[in-house]
Amino acid sequence: MKQTFRNTIYLGLKELRSILRDPMLLMIIVLAFTVIIYSAASSMPESLHKTPIAVIDDDQSQLSKRLVSAFDEPYFLPPEQVASQVADQIMDEGRFTFIVHIPSGFERDILRDDRPELQVIVDATRMSQAFTGSGYIQAILQQTLAEFYAEHHLVSSAQVPVELALRSRFNPELNPSWFASMTEVIGQITMLSLILTGAALLREREHGTIEHLLVMPVTPFEIMLAKVWSMVLVVMVAATLSLIFVVQGILAIPIEGSLWLFAGAMLLHLFATTSMGIFMATFARTMPQFGLLLILVVMPMQILSGGMTPYESMPNMIQVLMSAAPTTHFMQAGQAILFRGASATMIWPHLLALLVIGLSFFMIALARFRKTLATLV
Repeated sequence: MKQTFRNTIYLGLKELRSILRDPMLLMIIVLAFTVIIYSAASSMPESLHKTPIAVIDDDQSQLSKRLVSAFDEPYFLPPEQVASQVADQIMDEGRFTFIVHIPSGFERDILRDDRPELQVIVDATRMSQAFTGSGYIQAILQQTLAEFYAEHHLVSSAQVPVELALRSRFNPELNPSWFASMTEVIGQITMLSLILTGAALLREREHGTIEHLLVMPVTPFEIMLAKVWSMVLVVMVAATLSLIFVVQGILAIPIEGSLWLFAGAMLLHLFATTSMGIFMATFARTMPQFGLLLILVVMPMQILSGGMTPYESMPNMIQVLMSAAPTTHFMQAGQAILFRGASATMIWPHLLALLVIGLSFFMIALARFRKTLATLV
């Protein structure tokens, strides 16, 4: 037992030295937990940010000017006044995503309660902005008109006798960068753990050092365990530093829960994903083959784990299938900890599932690894 522990430590240190001597791999790790995290949080493709908008103001009234001024930054660029005759041309040129047409006599008809109509022309080729922006524009126009009705003591035919008071928990500002940054950290943890462990095994095969290990007094269990603990350590350190310095520091995004609890869940998750990385590497003979295999495995796991689409919104068959994936439980546990400040008593089913899945993948990967090494003898 003592010799096994010593061999595992020495072999793991060898893996760490291999990473330190590989500048390209170090660059990938640094970029994954810095630039990619920052880009995911700041780009915010699902929300509006300085969207180009134009206005055709045929009314030129106080109300129309008030409506135009309601479209402000950071959601929209300052609205540009255009003529109705060139609306089709500028939309064909792709200069604006939205054009709001305020007809002549709009304020007069509002005061008469004649229910005039506004026209919003949308460039739907910009799918994300078109879908989200239409809702933004509708909400802005309704709010501005409601204020106008209240100031002039008018009763709108669309007015309802109930006023909704919305309170957003865990993200009061409804800032999408909060969700994007932390979800991206969780995604990079999965991606890097698979890449590093797979590369560690394939590097041994490509450099011919796997045969050196086979003649040493070490077992396949010790070789695999060394690769697992060393890669787990690298990813845990990188992810923790990213949460502290990039998410909390540069992006100024608050973390509600305990980083220690998140680190514990990450440890269980990495135990499963590093075992998966070794298992996948036993089927590939080169890094390009491993990269193609990685795409087939990682993309479905990332998309269906709940990071892009809520897990509860998926079909029941998909939910049952993805319950066997460690990313599903880690995503739910990580979001509960980082967003809602959940305690261990709240997420223990996910932690237990991660432990069971990790042990299962480790045993399967170990059996496959032993079989692969036997063919090299």
